[in-house]
Amino acid sequence: MTSLTSPTSPTSSASTSSTARAVTGRLAAPVVLALFMAVVLVPFASLLLASLQPAGAPLTGFALPHGLHFENFSRAWSAAGFGTLLRSSVVIALCVVPAAVVCATLAGYALATLDVPGRGKLYAYLLLGLSIPTEGTIIPLYYDLRAAGLTNTVPGLALAEIGAFMPFGAFWMRAHFATMPRSLMEAARLDGASSWATLWRILLPNSRPAVTTLGVLYFVWSWNQFLLPLILIQDPARRTAPAGLGFFTGQYGVDVPLLAAATLIVIAPVVLVYLFFQRHFISGVLSGALKG
Repeated sequence: MTSLTSPTSPTSSASTSSTARAVTGRLAAPVVLALFMAVVLVPFASLLLASLQPAGAPLTGFALPHGLHFENFSRAWSAAGFGTLLRSSVVIALCVVPAAVVCATLAGYALATLDVPGRGKLYAYLLLGLSIPTEGTIIPLYYDLRAAGLTNTVPGLALAEIGAFMPFGAFWMRAHFATMPRSLMEAARLDGASSWATLWRILLPNSRPAVTTLGVLYFVWSWNQFLLPLILIQDPARRTAPAGLGFFTGQYGVDVPLLAAATLIVIAPVVLVYLFFQRHFISGVLSGALKG
């Protein structure tokens, strides 16, 4: 008996291939996201587990704690004086973030919408600040602030951080305002609105995600700033939390659980601020990506 085999039709083969690609595409995104999540969360989990180990215990790699030793956090808090350090960091952040966001918003609005003489050259000059590392400016900055009597003071450190953050802030807000519909500004001008009224009443209400994202970034950068407070603040009572953690590491570098607990104390405010503004932060980043 002769068996007759019907050939596979090109239509069914193409349909099977497209279905396989669709399934692969649906599976690829969760796998990639899971990998990125693991890359972010595994170091935090390792740090948390290390902080719960007995004080002075030698640790190598990812190890589960034998009991929960929360006293490491209280020991680290009192040994490093984190009450004073965190208060100094909060004061610096409250001085830097609002002022830097306001200056960046005004600069971005002017560079994107107003006929400022030489705004192209001014914008290029601001962008140069993105290519200059802080390490290259710290020495002249220190001598300038010392001549003005601003070293070892909160205003001096705040001014230095605002100046360091301005290039990116102006770039971010200029890009945001440049993508907003011109019809909004033209309609406001036809109604007799001034430049300030256009910014305050028309543009800013539609710019909350961008402004919030910039504010969160500024807070993270100000909180994590290490070199500027280390050089400009010599008084131990006025040091910020990261600078204090650096000195704490030198004293307790061999006590890994205590050091891990101190590190978690320092990064906790940054994590809380990000979680609180997470929705606005993601909205601002995605808005910039889509408009760009």
